[in-house]
Amino acid sequence: MRPIHPAPRAVDGSHQVLIVGGGAAGIAVAASLLSRDPHLDVAIIDPADTHYYQPGWTLVGAGVFSAESTRRDMASLMPKGVKWLRQAVSRFEPEHNALVLADERVLAYDQLIVCPGLKLDWAAIDGLPQALGKHGVTSNYRYDLAPYTWELVQQLQEGQALFSQPPMPIKCAGAPQKAMYLSCDHWLRQGRLGAIKPRFMNAGGVLFGVADYVPALMEYVKKYAIDLDFGHNLVAVDGPAQRATFVRTLADGTQQTLERPFDMLHVVPPQCAPDFIRQSPLADAAGWVDVDPHSLRHKRFANIHGLGDATNTSNAKTAAAARKQAPVVANNVLVALKRLTRLAHYDGYGSCPLTVERGKIVLAEFTYGGKLAPSFPAWLLDGRQPTRRAWWLKEMILPPLYWRGMLKGHEWLAHPTLATDTAQA
Repeated sequence: MRPIHPAPRAVDGSHQVLIVGGGAAGIAVAASLLSRDPHLDVAIIDPADTHYYQPGWTLVGAGVFSAESTRRDMASLMPKGVKWLRQAVSRFEPEHNALVLADERVLAYDQLIVCPGLKLDWAAIDGLPQALGKHGVTSNYRYDLAPYTWELVQQLQEGQALFSQPPMPIKCAGAPQKAMYLSCDHWLRQGRLGAIKPRFMNAGGVLFGVADYVPALMEYVKKYAIDLDFGHNLVAVDGPAQRATFVRTLADGTQQTLERPFDMLHVVPPQCAPDFIRQSPLADAAGWVDVDPHSLRHKRFANIHGLGDATNTSNAKTAAAARKQAPVVANNVLVALKRLTRLAHYDGYGSCPLTVERGKIVLAEFTYGGKLAPSFPAWLLDGRQPTRRAWWLKEMILPPLYWRGMLKGHEWLAHPTLATDTAQA
């Protein structure tokens, strides 16, 4: 049972729209709101001073991008007219249309948008925090470690290269194997595959959740002679000894523990909603922000919306999903404020550019239920096959689309679908 907090004390400030989180989702939805109504009173709450283009870290780990190119000062990205509150949220008081900041100030709102991202739970793997960044242990899921991935890939001459994937849900479900394919591609080009033995240790039961893309991926698994171990969850790392401990789940549900030596270990940590979300009245039983999957409005609090990685929608947790969700939430918040009349509808779109080799990508695009949702006709770009055009999209088009489009309120290829009337959304 969640704790019941007393009614908040006197309000210290109020805004028409409060946005919790200044990541991709938060800045994009703020920009989309103001592009529709420049006179809105909008504030973003986020203590961070740096904003990261996290989809670029896969290419940092492959020596294609520099780490520095994936970061910007947060102040430079705040949409004009948005008030930035450099604070953390302590708790929510939705019954009073208010929240409490870490410094105990109370802010009221007419509409609340919740998009704080998710928590990378490094400490859930015993010994991992102490091992990261040395002993051959790395992760493209952290800005400071992605360059170390590329160092290890270049330096490794022989031995065991392990790539782990935790139980779902995680941010960008394809990223664990993206790191593996790009590493293997480099070793193949250098003539080291054979001396280096790659192994994919996946806690899940399939290579990728949308079956249409698996055949192309399996061709690369064969090409790189990757050993696939499903049902293997990383639970401990001994950095100095270079040994990783996994719990293996067998077909009958029983479990066994096993250790594997490594010369390189690329780790993806388990992930969950941030603590202040999981402990709040906004959370579902699993700790995620509890929203309707189509309107993205909270199921219990009509003036709260959620988007991005912290919600309980079943879409892939990617920047591409947030890009599609931001216009939907912006539209629907304005409906709630009586500024618009037609609700918008999110179909679960997500995208995962699977970097299978340097210069080629399998571009997975899909909606709820794993339904394929290609952005381009097959004659131009067939996402089910590895193509150079998809690589150009990832390397040269998506970064400026992110910085100059999504975060500026330009909704290129992301215009929301509107219901014929409010009852249909």
